[in-house]
Order: sequence, then structure tokens, then C-alpha cells
Amino acid sequence: MPRHAPARRSPIRAFLSSQAAAGILLMAAAALALLVANSPLAADYAALLHRTLGPMSLEHWINDGLMAVFFLLVGLEIKRELLDGQLATWPRRILPGIAAAGGMAVPALIYLAFNRGATAAGWAIPAATDIAFALGVITLLGDRVPASLRVFLAALAIIDDLGAVAIIALFYTTHVSLPDLATAFGALGVLVALNRYGVRRLTPFLLVGVLLWVFMLRSGVHATLAGVMLALTIPMTRARDSADGSADGESALHRLEHALHRPVGFLVVPVFALANAAVPIVGLPAAALTAPVTLGVAVALLTGKVAGVFGAATLAIRLGLADMPAHATPRQLFGVALLCGIGFTMSIFITLLAFPADPLLQAEAKLGVLAGSLLSGVLGYGVLLRSRREGERSRSIPG
Repeated sequence: MPRHAPARRSPIRAFLSSQAAAGILLMAAAALALLVANSPLAADYAALLHRTLGPMSLEHWINDGLMAVFFLLVGLEIKRELLDGQLATWPRRILPGIAAAGGMAVPALIYLAFNRGATAAGWAIPAATDIAFALGVITLLGDRVPASLRVFLAALAIIDDLGAVAIIALFYTTHVSLPDLATAFGALGVLVALNRYGVRRLTPFLLVGVLLWVFMLRSGVHATLAGVMLALTIPMTRARDSADGSADGESALHRLEHALHRPVGFLVVPVFALANAAVPIVGLPAAALTAPVTLGVAVALLTGKVAGVFGAATLAIRLGLADMPAHATPRQLFGVALLCGIGFTMSIFITLLAFPADPLLQAEAKLGVLAGSLLSGVLGYGVLLRSRREGERSRSIPG
């Protein structure tokens, strides 16, 4: 009898499950980093991060090297979703796109209401949602959250990431070496040519991608953007372009994305958290807890994200521009909007770019990120849990 191949999960289901599991590990890594930073091991841990390995410290290898791999995966996910996923058509893009725009603009304005002058550089810190953390919280709720809202959150976070990449490129690049930047764009041109001439092996792309990263690092433009640039040149065949109309799980983009999901989710991002969530709260001056940067980030994540996401999404639905996600209620949409206030990974990354030479401002911003993200996660979890229970009670009452 013929053997049947095992059924494969859809890309979005695999994406959601892997991101959720990674989010749980990320929570543990962040908690461990905080514990170490406020223990007798703090000085030794800081010395380890500043130990030089070749041309850079261990901390820089993590933030400029490992995180380039994170941005490579982000770029692959953005390209796949835009070409053949949840964001492949304009009707699918409208609701998460409008919600993401509101969720980036309102937190930035709230942050700027608390900060003027030099500290205003941190306006983009509360702009992005950490998809791994947010989906990790949703996983704890099981089937209490409709699948449509999980997809909405994933799509919104991907658009958030795209916005964060653009912000980093446009606003957090200072001194630029034009010769190195020109060489980096030459490497990018080679990648585009490889794609255009039908090269489907990953090895040439990855080798040229390493050169692209080196020259981006030397140019002064943040090296992690090389990951996104490389991702956008990786070949991908859409399902509707394949001969039988089936999903092409063997294109170069799919192969690389599947290969990177586990290393990024279970190694790169947790290592980044261990290196950058180690905030020495015990040693900080008391004023840091109520500093404008701390309050600006925390309040922007907690109130700005929910106001921007929920407000923009509700307006789009009421104006008939988009539909409410299937089987979801306004209360559940509000709960997911609260979860968008979890801004851990990208928020801390932007913190390092906004205040590169001021450890105190970095610590204040990280405190705000941790506080705002924690409160958003707890409140979002509570709203979603309560909304499900109320829905079950209402259905049990005879009409």
C-alpha cells in the first residue's frame, strides 16, 4: 500500500508555535539576567560581557553579530508574509497595518510628552512589539484566544518589526564611512544578481551576506540591517507560482527560515536577553525609578500601545475599512492590544542605539521596558482570561 506523507502544519501555525515556545524561554532568560545583575555575581558578569574577543567585546558580538541573525529571520518572515502569507493581499494587511501604525505613533508621542532635549532620542523605544513574549503569554491561555487574534497579533508584530527596521536605518545612523557603505551596497548588488540569475543554493548568498555584514559594520550603519538586506534577496517561490499550486516548502527562503527558527528563538534571543536585561536595580539611584526616561517608556508601552492599537483597529472596523477578526469580541481585541505593550527585544535593542554612551539612561530605559512589558503582559492575560469566562457564561444562559 502506498505510504502517505505526514501532514505538515501550515507556515503560520508553525510560526506561532515556535514563537510562543521561544517567548517562554525568553521570559526565563530575562528573569535570570535580572537575578544575576542584582547578585554578588554582577561584577564578574559585567566583566565577562566586556571581555574582548578579536576585534570586539563579547557584548558587541552579541548585539552586532548574533542579532544580525535575528534580523535575518525577521526579514525572511516579513518577505514571506508579504509575498505569500497573512499579509499577501491588501484586505489582510489593512487591519494589522492600521493597528501597527497607531501602535507605533501613539507610544512615541507619549514618550516625547515626558522627555525633551537629549533624552528625546529614545522616542522609538516603545514603538515595537515583542512577538515572542506576546505569543508566549497567549500560549498560556490555550484556546481561550481565537486563532484569528493570534494571526492578527503575529501580522501586527511583523509590520511593527518592519517599522522598527526602517526607524533604525533612518534615525539611528550617525557617522557613515562612504567607501565602506559603497562596498556594502556592492555586495548587495551581487546578492540581487544571484537572485536575478536564478541561483537557488543558499551558500553563495550566505557567503556574500557575511561580507555585507562586515562592510555594514565598518560603515557606521548598524550592522544588523545587513540581515534584513540579505533576507530580501533570498529567493522564494510563492505557492500560486509552483507547478501544482502547492506550497513550496523547498524554496531557498523557506529552507533558511525553517533552519533559523529554533536557533534564533532558543539561542540568539535568550542570549541577547541575558546580556541586555541585566539591569542592576539595587545599585541605581532612587531617582532613576521616576526619571522621565523610565516613566516615558513604561507609560508609553502600557497605555500608548493599547490606545494606539485598539483605537486604530476599532476606528478601522467602525469605518468599514476592515472586519473584526473572526470569532473575536472587542474585549478580546482590547486584551491583545494590551499584549502589544510587551516590547522587550526590539525595545532594548533600540535603547542601546538611542543612548549608546550613557549607561544610566540605558538602565532607566530598560527599567521602563521591563515595567511596561510586565504590566502589559499581566493585564492583557487577565483581560483575555476574563473575557473568555464571561463569554462561556453568556452562552450558558438560555436566550
